[in-house]
Amino acid sequence: MLYIGCHLSSSNGFQAMGKQALSIGANTFQFFTRNPRGSKAKEIDPQDAAALVTLLKEHHFAPIIAHAPYTLNPASADTKTREFAWLTMQDDLRRMEYVPGNLYNFHPGSHVGQGTQTGIALIQRMLNKILTPQQHTTVLLETMAGKGSEIGRTFDELATILDGVQLTDKMGVCLDTCHIHDAGYSITKLDDVLTEFDKKIGLSRLKAVHLNDSLNSLGSHKDRHAVIGGGQIGTDLLSAVINHPALKQLPFCLETPNDLDGYAREIKLLRSLYRD
Repeated sequence: MLYIGCHLSSSNGFQAMGKQALSIGANTFQFFTRNPRGSKAKEIDPQDAAALVTLLKEHHFAPIIAHAPYTLNPASADTKTREFAWLTMQDDLRRMEYVPGNLYNFHPGSHVGQGTQTGIALIQRMLNKILTPQQHTTVLLETMAGKGSEIGRTFDELATILDGVQLTDKMGVCLDTCHIHDAGYSITKLDDVLTEFDKKIGLSRLKAVHLNDSLNSLGSHKDRHAVIGGGQIGTDLLSAVINHPALKQLPFCLETPNDLDGYAREIKLLRSLYRD
């Protein structure tokens, strides 16, 4: 079965997102935990969260993905920025316990001139302080395109972060097809890319895929998503991603520049290309 969904607005609550996902043929989805450019988050309605949990079970959804705000940067040189990252992630993981067993994805951060190793050490410090043995959410590092001083542009950088986290069973990786393409990993050689991922990180740690085309050329380090088939990766290669034996049972989430009808069309297209 293909587990495919898209990014949905959380403004109307948990259960509404689940129903909206079903309306477009999705069986997973992603949402921001709060304003993606800010810090405010709505209070959780326990009954609404419980209704979503029931819906997910009834319709056999794959794990859903909560996405941290873009402003979260635990690798920052600024103490207040790091403090915001810590408090936000800690609060988000507390809130995710209302929908246990799902995923929480974040961009590792930018070292803003301190150097990659210093940035990595700061990310590790946050994760080692925040993760708990009792939590029911897996935290995902996202593969990054490598803009500016972004950390996570290589599998080596992600592996180094993971190697310094004590509760490794609470961690995983989300692979973004646009990001790895822009970082220089050629999806035309998908087997080689996944072999390297397995060697450096371990495929068992790959928990989700952001399925996006890219407006940019291979290795551009720019990170501009395109609709499926509307970019430099193309439909054929993205079809190979969803059908790869090492990936095909993972949840795939579209982050393409689309409205809900556009996502419905992409989901229908990808289902037609999926081989059971």
